[in-house]
Amino acid sequence: MTKTSLLLALILNLMLVALTVSGVSYTPWLALETLFLWGLFAALRPGTLQRQLAMAAGLTYAFVATLVVVDLLVQQSLGRPLNLYLELGVAGAAYHLLHTNLGAVLAVVVLLLVLAMLIALGTLFASLLQRLAHHTPRQAPRLLIAAAVGLTGLTLALPAPIAATGAAVLGKQVTLAADTHDATRSFQQSIERGQRVDTRALDRLAGKDVILGFVESYGISALTDPRYGPRILPRLEQMETALRARGLHLMSGRLTSPVQGGQSWLAHLTLLSGQWVDSQLDYDILLSSRHTTLIDDMKQTGHNTVAVMPAITRPWPEGRRFGYDRIYDADAMGYQGPPFNWVTMPDQYTWSWFEQELRRPSPQPLFAEMALISSHAPWVPILPVLDDWSAIGNGKVYDTWRDSGEAPASLWRDPDRVRAHYSQALDYALEVITGYADQFVDDNTLLIIVGDHQPAPLITGDNASRDSVIHIISADPALVEPFLHAGLPGFQVGALPDLDTTGMPMDRFRRVFQDIFSGN
Repeated sequence: MTKTSLLLALILNLMLVALTVSGVSYTPWLALETLFLWGLFAALRPGTLQRQLAMAAGLTYAFVATLVVVDLLVQQSLGRPLNLYLELGVAGAAYHLLHTNLGAVLAVVVLLLVLAMLIALGTLFASLLQRLAHHTPRQAPRLLIAAAVGLTGLTLALPAPIAATGAAVLGKQVTLAADTHDATRSFQQSIERGQRVDTRALDRLAGKDVILGFVESYGISALTDPRYGPRILPRLEQMETALRARGLHLMSGRLTSPVQGGQSWLAHLTLLSGQWVDSQLDYDILLSSRHTTLIDDMKQTGHNTVAVMPAITRPWPEGRRFGYDRIYDADAMGYQGPPFNWVTMPDQYTWSWFEQELRRPSPQPLFAEMALISSHAPWVPILPVLDDWSAIGNGKVYDTWRDSGEAPASLWRDPDRVRAHYSQALDYALEVITGYADQFVDDNTLLIIVGDHQPAPLITGDNASRDSVIHIISADPALVEPFLHAGLPGFQVGALPDLDTTGMPMDRFRRVFQDIFSGN
């Protein structure tokens, strides 16, 4: 072998080893494909066939490299491995998030740069194979392929492998697709067989306003992680003190969410339906079925049902399937202040608008699902809570903070600062909730605050609990105390849930809610 061929082979091996980083728990020193490809291309005569095969290999390499990078991103953002069978359904949502945070031009530039990098990788890989073949002696191919076969057998036989294969990335996706297909089919069959939660009138809530507020990324790590607890725990103590001084009763607990880091709508439907929904496919199946939700329970109880969705900025046809009497998206909420990156309007405006425009004028009891988004990434800027709620009006008061704070692209270069901003954003959301409850919750109000999921592993660390936090607030103790008597894991009086007990799965909430308030 020449020095040139050995150097080229080393580069080829490094490129292939890089494909194994997300597929193995050890660091291999050799990719099995290296010897196979080296021997194969060295055996081919220079010409059209060799060039075409090199191009095919380059395209394959670029595709697998894309899967590896996306897998790492998905693990860091959603706390699970890449699953193409599921991800294709949310590609549009991912682009929308990129577009909202970076703007249309920068989002397109990022995508074009990624595409250019992939083309460059594929071209480099194809050229490397052809150059390696050119510098390899003619007698070498048989030896290389024989060595590759022997090494593969040795790797399979040893308890601690000495080599790995980037092709495992493709095999992993095929296996995941098959498993996901089977799980989805089983889920669909269970729905069709009637394994559902039936609609029940909740007589003990007749005449009461029921407000279900989902707080973005309010996970248990905000309380248990020493990076966030010093800010969030005092906030919860202040919440408890303020609400007790107002004569309000407060219960807190934990719910295990089906997701982490994103896809909040899966958590929302899990809680509302009483079915465990952890993929976009299950979400679509459930929406297309006749399965009822908590919304149907409240309608049967006599409530006017509304959805307050400040993050919805595009058509949301599936929202009609939920059966709300009215859905209020960002355009329907009268906000005339500035947007704040992904956050179309701050939580305090959402609460103020809801109280003034929906709840106060409603002639009948209201059930409202509210999506509270100020604690959604990128967590910049952090706004102050306004003392005078009556001054919020149409949101123009927030012009003071227009273009305030740094750009998300700048903040996210420093993970420690991102984490600090996460806790500040969540602190803001909880302070606003405390203020709303202090001013507007009474005997005829049941306020339920639920964290939709934990933030991304970048914030929580790997293998963190999937639990989120829930608070139940009312001036009427009969609406709060039953949650304690129900013996639910992780629930206790006050603003702090049991930090040592894993919460109940989120899909159980609807059944518990029905049992408590149906009067049966």
